Amino acid sequence: MNLAITRPATLDELPILLEFEQGIIDAERPFDPTLKDGHISYYDLEAFVQADDVEVLVAEIEGHVVGSGYIKIEEGKVYQKHDRYGYIGFVYVRPEHRGKGVVQQIMNGLTEWAQSQGISEVRLDVYAENASAIRAYEKAGFSKNLVEMRIDIS
Repeated sequence: MNLAITRPATLDELPILLEFEQGIIDAERPFDPTLKDGHISYYDLEAFVQADDVEVLVAEIEGHVVGSGYIKIEEGKVYQKHDRYGYIGFVYVRPEHRGKGVVQQIMNGLTEWAQSQGISEVRLDVYAENASAIRAYEKAGFSKNLVEMRIDIS
């Protein structure tokens, strides 16, 4: 059903990646009252594309980039079983290509890269109210682990 391929992103695709980042931020604003108004940025995508400890993938359909994601090798806490783990972020699929398995392909590519780097645990964060993202990640094999809570006391 899905004709997407995943491959490493290139610096030439930085404008598309920056567009995707704003798509993520726009989608997350309703879930996070702590985000500043106006233009903000989550990632240093140029550095990520060039880094050895990060893999930025894009999903492409018929020559058009339709999705993205990254995995970054992070150091575990001294009390955890894994001294390193992969952290996934920047998962985005253009609205017209959602529900077609593109997220699962991106996740598969990211976890395969992590395994090739000797990583055996992968984590990600998702807003508790973002039901569609949670479903997509659960389809990719992820399960809920920890709930972060907050209160505005101003």
